[in-house]
Amino acid sequence: MIVTTHSDNVLCGTSGGRCIWSLSDGYLDMPADLLRDAQNSPVPQAMQAEALRLSVNCFALEGPGTERVLIDCGGGGWAPTVGRLEQTMAEARIDLALITLLALTHTHQDHVHGLLTPDGRVLLPNLKAIMIAEAAVESFLADVHLARFRPLLWPVRNGDQVAGGLKAIALPGHAPGHIGYTLDTNEDRFLFFGDVVHVPALQFGNPTFSWGYDDDQPIARATRQKVFHDAAEAGTWIAGAHLGWPGIGRVARKGEAYGYEPA
Repeated sequence: MIVTTHSDNVLCGTSGGRCIWSLSDGYLDMPADLLRDAQNSPVPQAMQAEALRLSVNCFALEGPGTERVLIDCGGGGWAPTVGRLEQTMAEARIDLALITLLALTHTHQDHVHGLLTPDGRVLLPNLKAIMIAEAAVESFLADVHLARFRPLLWPVRNGDQVAGGLKAIALPGHAPGHIGYTLDTNEDRFLFFGDVVHVPALQFGNPTFSWGYDDDQPIARATRQKVFHDAAEAGTWIAGAHLGWPGIGRVARKGEAYGYEPA
């Protein structure tokens, strides 16, 4: 991937004739005791901070002959420190009207409430479909805030081709139906992995550290370890909702642990 634009809110790279954007939706300050060890106890290294600041990132894709895709859409009006995606996309010169597919990793509010801007407008006026794992449909339908978007749901399964080489991949443990998306550009391989990582400064060094909101911490831990191993072996670019800005990088093996190398 060749990085062509990099600011405090936008990274744009090109690979195999495709454009890949990382777009900041803002950040969340979360309690430090949400990072947990294998015994589900708070992690002392995290507790040294008053709070853990999580980046909130979304990703846009464009390629020849394919529809423009947005992966996750941020928090909208859910929290005062998120909901910046509209202005970030304007900074990136991405026309919101040209985004026709939204691929969700899961249905937590900081990933789906951005379907509506903080002032209540529809963010993507020409959206045709919302990709979502079958196991996540129930929680989407239960969110009254998103009722107008229910007819757009397009359930997918592990391995399904979504659009233009984008493939759904199951990444269980964090939330019901938590999935990622792989993209092979013939030059690079990308994995957009949602909430596999929340605190990169500590979880790459110790992948057994999990998140208090993980639906099943042992499964989430196993998923994270497999993602790190496979990405390090294959040289895959990883893109995560809560990776520190710019939200895209590579995994490097460091003895029995791993490191993160931002793009």
